[in-house]
Amino acid sequence: MKKTYTVSVFTENSIGMMNRVTIIFTRRHLNIDSITASESEVKGVFRYTIVLRTTKEQVEKVIGQLEKLIDVFKAFAHEDSEVVHQEIALYKIKTGILTNGDVEKVIREHHARILTVDPKFMVIEKTGHVKETQLLFENLQPYGVLEFARSGRVAVTKPMKEFSTYLKELEELNHKL
Repeated sequence: MKKTYTVSVFTENSIGMMNRVTIIFTRRHLNIDSITASESEVKGVFRYTIVLRTTKEQVEKVIGQLEKLIDVFKAFAHEDSEVVHQEIALYKIKTGILTNGDVEKVIREHHARILTVDPKFMVIEKTGHVKETQLLFENLQPYGVLEFARSGRVAVTKPMKEFSTYLKELEELNHKL
C-alpha cells in the first residue's frame, strides 16, 4: 500500500550530489513530490528532504541504494506520523484590490502575513502543510494571484536520536574494520 514518506539524506556537499540522489528515484520510476536541501546541524553535512508516495518495500530499496553512494553518510525514511514538517508559500497579488477588506480578511483567517506592499503588488507568506497553503491559494484566486511558489517540505524527526550520534557510530564501525 502506498504511503507518504519523508526521506532524509545526509551527504557531503559535493558538485552533482542532487543529481546522483534524484537519479536513484528516477531509475525506480518514483515521482518526487518535493525536495529541499540545506546544511544540517552538523557543519559540512548537507540534508536533502525528499517527499514521495510509494510502498514500504520501494522506499527501503531506495534507502539501500542511496547509502551506497560514496558521498552519502546516511539515509532515513519516515512516515508522516514520525516527523514534524512545514512548508512556506508565497503569493503575489495586485495591490489595487486592497480597497475593500476582503483580502485582508482572507489573510487573517489563514494566519498568513503580508511580507511586502508595492504600488503594483503585494506578497503574502503562509507557513503550514500543503493543504493549508493550497487552500489559501484557492481563496486568493478570485483576487488574481500573479505568482505562487511553495518551498517543499522541511522536516525534523520525532525520534530523539540525533544525526551526530549516527556519525559517531559510523566512525566507530570504520575504526573496527
